[in-house]
This record gives sequence, C-alpha cells and structure tokens, in this order.
Amino acid sequence: MADVPALPRSLGIVLMLAAMVFLIIGIQLLAYLVTIIVVSLILAMLAYPATKALRERGVPEMAAVGVVTVVACLAVLFLCYITFFSFESLISDLPLYQEELTARLSELLALLDRYGISTAAFSPSSINLQQIAGILSSSAMSIADLLLYLFFIAVTTIFMLLEVPQVPARIRRLTKNSTKSVEGFSRMSRFLIEFVIVRTEANLVHGFLFGAFLWVMGVHAAILWGVLTFILAYIPYIGLIIAAVPAIFFAWLQFGLWGVVAVVAAVIVLNALVENPIFAHFASRRFEIPALVVILSVIFWGWALGVAGMIFAVPLTLIVLMIAQFSDDWSWVNTILGVDHLFTEEQKPPAEGRGAEAPTVR
Repeated sequence: MADVPALPRSLGIVLMLAAMVFLIIGIQLLAYLVTIIVVSLILAMLAYPATKALRERGVPEMAAVGVVTVVACLAVLFLCYITFFSFESLISDLPLYQEELTARLSELLALLDRYGISTAAFSPSSINLQQIAGILSSSAMSIADLLLYLFFIAVTTIFMLLEVPQVPARIRRLTKNSTKSVEGFSRMSRFLIEFVIVRTEANLVHGFLFGAFLWVMGVHAAILWGVLTFILAYIPYIGLIIAAVPAIFFAWLQFGLWGVVAVVAAVIVLNALVENPIFAHFASRRFEIPALVVILSVIFWGWALGVAGMIFAVPLTLIVLMIAQFSDDWSWVNTILGVDHLFTEEQKPPAEGRGAEAPTVR
C-alpha cells in the first residue's frame, strides 16, 4: 500500500487554525460543561499537593483523595453559606439602604444646585434599590442549580485527582519515553500548579484583610465584599476594582465622602501590600506574563465562558501555552508572545533599566 504524502507545512498550519476556530465555537456553545471541567481542573491543581503529601506519608490513594475532598467540600460549602447569609441579610435591610441613598442623593443634588448645575430632571427617589436587587436575584443561579453545579464539580474533581498518578506513565508512552519531553512536561505542570496555589493564597490574604477592614469600619455586608474580593482577585487588573465598587458604594451611603476616601485608600494600600511583598513571599519565583497577553486572555475567556472564564483566564491561558510549548510545531507561539521563559529552565533577561532579577523555574 502506497504511503500517503505528507501535507505541506503551511497547509497543515491552516488546517490547524481552522480546527481551532471550530474548537473555540464549540467551547462557547458548551460553556456550561466546559466551565465545570475548568473549575474542577483548577480545584484539582489546588488539592493535588495535599493529596500527594498524604500519599507520601503512607495514606492509601483513595483515602488521601477522600480526606482532601471532604475538607475541600466543607470549605466550599462554608464559603457558599456565608455568601448567601450575607446576601440575604443585605436584601432584608434594603429599606434602610434606600433611606440612606435618598439622603445622600439629596445632599449631592443640593451641592450641585449650589454650583448652578441644574438637577430638575433627577430626583433622589429615582434610583430604586429594590428593583436593582430584583434584577440581580433573577439573574443569579438558584440554590438547586448551584447545588447540582457543585455536585458535578466535586465528582469531576475527585476523578481528576484519582487520574493524576497515571498521567506521567501516559506521557512517557505518548513521547516514546523521551526523557527531555517528560521532564519538560513535568516542569511545566509544576509551574502551572504553583501559579494557581500562589494566586489563591494571595487572594485569600487580600480578601480576608479587605473584609476585616470593612468589618472594623462598620460597612454593611463586609464579609460579602471580602468573599467577593477573594473570588474576583483572580481577574487581573480589573478584578479588584470591580470587587471594591459595592464596598465603596455602601461606605458612601453610611459615612459619606470620608467613607469613600477610607475604602479607596484601603484598596490602594492592600493592593500594593498583597500584590507585591506578600505575593512575592508566597511565590518561589516571579510570574512575569506580558500585560497584553493577560488582557487578551481575560477578554477571550470572558467571551467564551462568561464570568468563570474571566476568573480563571490566566490559568486557562497557561494551560493552552503549556500545550503549545510541548508541541514542536507550535512552541514558536510562546516565543512570539514572550512567555517561553515560563516553561524553560532559562532565565528571562531583566528589562533594561529595571535591574530586576530574572525569574527562574524550578
């Protein structure tokens, strides 16, 4: 039987790009299923080091996965409980917040009138918090849907943790026992897991400190805004700003302008504190990813998967880049994007004039 002639390289790339377009369309159409897989994968990355540590101490694999799963489920359920409790408390106190909002808007309109700015077309009672809360509640996931969603995620995460020990052997068979390929995949996997863990630790510190500050200050639903900060801090650049908006709004309702100034100052200080020394303390290396790549990843994954895509945009992008780096035909993409240093043992040269030490991968 005659051999099938190989396709030209350029034609192969075109066909690969066409396949990627169909894959992207499929991801968007199957966003619910893909989101479950993505969240499960991130949770598996967070839980794998603990599972591995238990196995190294002689705990059977099933028992180690079971212990980690129970602890993780309790943590997620606790997070959901305090979120729902805080949200329900917020909804029940809406009449009080409406009175505060009307008073603050009256002060603001009086100030504008004093400077000759006409406000006749606007009244303090034109903004109805009850209607806004109704819109948010109707668009939110019901408790039954959320529990089903969490169940699917938990089951998928458990089976992912059980499959992890078999992955190295499968990679060796795939690469025909190529030592260089296996070591490269192992190094890239460690980097990806390390990034997810470090980002989660930094977010936890950030959310706790911000929520504690708001609680001490006496801002309504301080715990809810702390949890929101922990979750949205995964979104680069804009996540912390979005999380701070409701806290700033309620600080304005309660304390006026000085409350806004206090919360904004806290956001700036905590951002400088957590995103620099604390993040650097948790990290065994610096995760330098070009800002353009980060922004484009947030836009793309947000379009494809919604809010969940924006939250996990960077880990998802790192997974795609890791696959590209593992392929000889597509590793040039990482070089063009300036992220090839993330998956190699080579150090990235420091930027001119910065004198910063180049990051290394262990």
